[in-house]
Amino acid sequence: MMVTLTIDGQIIHVERHTPIIEAAKQLGISIPTLCHHEGLQPFGSCRLCIVEAFRGNRSKLVTSCNYPAEEGLTVLTASDRVLETRKMVMELLLARCPDVPGIRRLAEKMGVEAVGFKKKGDQWCILCGLCVRACEQMVGVSAISFASRGIEREVKTPFGMESDVCIGCGTCTYICPTGCIEMTGDPGPPGHRVMDMGDLALGSCSNNHDCETCDIDQGFLDKMKRAIESVRL
Repeated sequence: MMVTLTIDGQIIHVERHTPIIEAAKQLGISIPTLCHHEGLQPFGSCRLCIVEAFRGNRSKLVTSCNYPAEEGLTVLTASDRVLETRKMVMELLLARCPDVPGIRRLAEKMGVEAVGFKKKGDQWCILCGLCVRACEQMVGVSAISFASRGIEREVKTPFGMESDVCIGCGTCTYICPTGCIEMTGDPGPPGHRVMDMGDLALGSCSNNHDCETCDIDQGFLDKMKRAIESVRL
């Protein structure tokens, strides 16, 4: 079912429940985000993609990655209210990850220079969940997940132990927007690599990263291709 909505004064017709961020993209309107990927289910954790959605004379701030298009909806992606809130979110990210190049570049692009919050250190993980969702939804093994809550929340393997289901595909490394997860050399067998997440290391690939002969990796690639095709459709 098609619905009609207006984004920044432009009228667009899209399938009902299409995320606003995708509808805006069709109009050439860019909305900043750090936790969204078109091949994964929306999560809405970074809050940078907020927009102002109007119903009659009332409006509210919503995350555009998981807020569906509705008939008659009016959306502003850069109102004063939106820009002010985004800058506050960006300041929080800078306070958490002051040394992450990607965060600093995005902050500069958004005109955020001063941080009004106390800096918390030099963390690199912004808890966007991209690595967790990619491992679960694309790779299908769930080698990593969120643990704890509140300020103690972090990404780790179950019980903080080396994962015995990690296939060493490197998807989490590729999709991480801050470089928090990287592929490093394994001090054990020559030529092997491991995923390094600070103090947490994920197991090395059992097939020495010979992807062309690896049944697990080929299965993952086939699943990835189907996911990409479904997005294109």
